[in-house]
Amino acid sequence: MSRAIVVVPCYNEANRLDAVRFQEFSASHPAIEFLFLNDGSTDGTLGVLERLHAVDPTRFRFVHLSRNSGKAEAVRRGMLAAMEESPDYVGFWDADLATPLDEIPHFCRVLDEHPTLGMVIGSRLRLLGHRIDRRPLRQWLGRLFANVAGIMLGVGIYDTQCGAKLFRANETCAALFAEPFRARWIFDVEMFARLVAASRQFGGLGLEHLVYEYPLDHWRDVAGSKLRPHDFVWSLVELARIYWTYLRPGFASPAVTARLAGAGHLPQTTLPGPKLASPAKPGVQTPPRRRAA
Repeated sequence: MSRAIVVVPCYNEANRLDAVRFQEFSASHPAIEFLFLNDGSTDGTLGVLERLHAVDPTRFRFVHLSRNSGKAEAVRRGMLAAMEESPDYVGFWDADLATPLDEIPHFCRVLDEHPTLGMVIGSRLRLLGHRIDRRPLRQWLGRLFANVAGIMLGVGIYDTQCGAKLFRANETCAALFAEPFRARWIFDVEMFARLVAASRQFGGLGLEHLVYEYPLDHWRDVAGSKLRPHDFVWSLVELARIYWTYLRPGFASPAVTARLAGAGHLPQTTLPGPKLASPAKPGVQTPPRRRAA
């Protein structure tokens, strides 16, 4: 089975991080490893991660950031650190396990069976036989946001913000995370915008050929979320910034699109541009060792 490393960003998750569930899942899925990012937590999260690491230093590793940098930067650093380990796939998953860990092998299987895909993203689509437990207000705001984001990106992505995503660990993936995100919360949309901008500037495959939306079998709202309804307003501001940076007519962020071109993004075309520089590896606290968009 393909080897995958899943990044789990953590900020004050001591009371929500189910270490037992991670251990149970890991025992039956030896090809899947976890890299936890402790993003400046002020509670007992670091202690939880240290104890989990002691159980199996190879399967449970962690990066400790002394100051909170926000989810976007924590995920970015974790993805770069994970790719240094040369897995087949890398991804990120919410620490509260709103999306069950049992979905990870399904994501891996999609990438195994479709070698041209670059990523699989979870989609909280309410279908018969699926258990998607989402509060009505968040469901409504989520649909409104997804519609606006889809119009901006020019492609109908049903769910941009689900915290379960898995990527093929190649140079294109490294280029996506090489530059810090401007958005603090909706970095997922910024990630898609980077791909769209590169596609428009250099030609080739678009999101509809690179991204696979996987309808989750089970998802539930978990108490203690850091997001609040008023954050929806701020997300629209960030959306406007993303559009202005990457997608406004006649302009695309040159640093990002050049990296994607140099990484061989859109392999049907030979693209000029600098070769991707190897990202710096953060200090890891461990010995070495279904719907298409």
